[in-house]
Amino acid sequence: MRITLVKKVLADGQDCAKCRDVLQQLERRGLLGRIDRILVADERDPTSAGWLASQYYGVASAPFFVVQREDGGEQVYTVFLRFLQEVLAAESQ
Repeated sequence: MRITLVKKVLADGQDCAKCRDVLQQLERRGLLGRIDRILVADERDPTSAGWLASQYYGVASAPFFVVQREDGGEQVYTVFLRFLQEVLAAESQ
C-alpha cells in the first residue's frame, strides 16, 4: 500500500490550518512515517503537484489522502478520521 497526503500551502507560504492540524495529529500519534509521499497544492503555483492531483481526483479541499492498494485499486479520503479508522487503524490490527 502506498499513501499520499495532499496538503495546501497558502499564498503567504504557510500550510492551511486544517493541513497543519492533520500533520500534527499524525505526528502526535506516531503515524507520520506511514505516509509515503506528501504533495503540495501551492496557491502560488497552480501547476504544483498537489493542484494537479486535486484536479485529477476531483477533490476541491485539502488535506486529502490517496491510498493505492497492492491490487492496483485506489481510494481517496477527504475525511481524516475516516482515513485513520479505515486505513491506518485497520492496518495495525
